[in-house]
Amino acid sequence: MNDAMKSFIASTLVALVAAAASTGALAQTSAGGTPKLQCAIGYVTGVGGAAQSFHDYLATPDRDKYRYIADNPIQCKVSDEGRASGCTGVTNLRREEVSVYDDVDDATIAVVAKVELEHGTYPIIIQVRRQDVKCEQ
Repeated sequence: MNDAMKSFIASTLVALVAAAASTGALAQTSAGGTPKLQCAIGYVTGVGGAAQSFHDYLATPDRDKYRYIADNPIQCKVSDEGRASGCTGVTNLRREEVSVYDDVDDATIAVVAKVELEHGTYPIIIQVRRQDVKCEQ
């Protein structure tokens, strides 16, 4: 196993442990009264992305959403250790397994998803619409 693969596996495990550790908090209710997801692992079908890019995507008129996705693909800096950071842009997810990370607001949550980047697939924290996440059964 090469160093990049070991780093990828280690990063994924760290993300999964962090999500599992936050599961107790996920069973509570958010300040706005919206129930938090009560799972650590789920599946996302929909658009997700870096915080600012995802916010911009949601603010885009429906008629322009497809163009926004095409013009703003997700991109991240990848360190020599295989860690992705400084991400921008959005991506389409199709039944992608994710670790539920944290509530952002009543409509969105942060998840850890494996996303295809220029140099391979990496786990990154992205925001998605709450309604697009289905808990693992």
